[in-house]
Amino acid sequence: MLAIPQESAVDDTSVLYNKINWRLLPFLLICYLFAYLDRVNIGFAKLQMQSDLGFSDAAYGVGAGIFFIGYVLFEIPSNLMLPRIGARKTFSRILVLWGITSACMLFVRDVPTFYAMRFLLGIFEAGFAPGMIYYLSCWYGPQRMARAIAIVFLAGPIGGILGAPASAWLMTSLAGAGNLAGWQWMFLVEGLPCVLLGLLALKLVPNKPSEATWLTDQERRILEADLGHAGAAHSHSFRAVARDRRIYVLAFAYFCIIAAIYAISFWLPTLIKAQGVTDTVQLGWYAAVPYIGAAFGMYYMGRRSDRKNERRFHCGVPALAGGVLPAASTLADGHLFLTLALLTLGPTALWMTYTFFGAIPPAYIKGPAAAGGIALINTIGLSGGFWGPAIIGWAKTATGSLHLGVLVMACLPVLAALIVITNKLPANR
Repeated sequence: MLAIPQESAVDDTSVLYNKINWRLLPFLLICYLFAYLDRVNIGFAKLQMQSDLGFSDAAYGVGAGIFFIGYVLFEIPSNLMLPRIGARKTFSRILVLWGITSACMLFVRDVPTFYAMRFLLGIFEAGFAPGMIYYLSCWYGPQRMARAIAIVFLAGPIGGILGAPASAWLMTSLAGAGNLAGWQWMFLVEGLPCVLLGLLALKLVPNKPSEATWLTDQERRILEADLGHAGAAHSHSFRAVARDRRIYVLAFAYFCIIAAIYAISFWLPTLIKAQGVTDTVQLGWYAAVPYIGAAFGMYYMGRRSDRKNERRFHCGVPALAGGVLPAASTLADGHLFLTLALLTLGPTALWMTYTFFGAIPPAYIKGPAAAGGIALINTIGLSGGFWGPAIIGWAKTATGSLHLGVLVMACLPVLAALIVITNKLPANR
């Protein structure tokens, strides 16, 4: 039998992964873009919605964050079901239900309804982000995982780049049309596309490589060999994963990262408005700037992390910067462009941390338990999405200033940096 030249095998693998990239990643990126947009557009709705409905800052902060309570309660069940019913039906169900719920935010009239709708939105989106990480781990080995996650998770910054000005434009240009307020139109227009994406998922998302009709038999064998070699070293049961102390260390670090990211994301328009920006459309463009930096940082550092095969310092050092820079922004009060620079560099660092962190659990947890194990980390970590915005809201109501809440949030990424740098895991070199 003739041996296949090494260079030829590498070329075939590169061609295969380029094909997979174009088939899977753009659609997943678009889906996650709307997921992120429908989570954080409440930050722009606040500019009109709060005064229209008479909500306090504390009520807004709790309502913005209560999404994550529903999310974490149903996260593990959703992901444990994913391997059984398949990614195609799981993603379709999630997209359709959260799209309908997000659009129905236009019917909110009081605080209890606000809380209920945000809670339902969290329930229906539960499992989407960790489900995508698990799904990508079925297609990509550790050497390519960070790049794949970085591309899909670019949806967060892109959602900010496009969503901030789009949300501001919808709220101002459609205000009063059809007797609806601008914030009501924003929820409707940004929610309904998810229903269409859910229907498309049934057509475009193969459950696993063996069901992808666009792969040849030879390509399936190459992919199976590449993934089999990467995952053969060790496999875990979910029970073993749930007893592993290091899983909870990772989850707490993730909690700190998520709390800071969503605290800044939800309150970013308000933080910028506090610097004297009163025009909603102009505020929307300013709010897009931090996400532009985040998009470039995530993509570049994701490729660098894979190339160096290193996660610990690629995750920990940006986390440290993600705490220090937002804290420094509280000293720049009254200086719009200095504040904007610090609020650009800080979230850029946090989003880089988020990307690299996402590549650690799939490489550490192998076998059928991966979906549940990733969901367990995500469940604990994403509860930070409630506490982050809520703490800033409570601090603002109690003190009349955003500074205390920002400073508290700034401590969390620093703590995450210490945890990630000082804890060595097999996939965290």
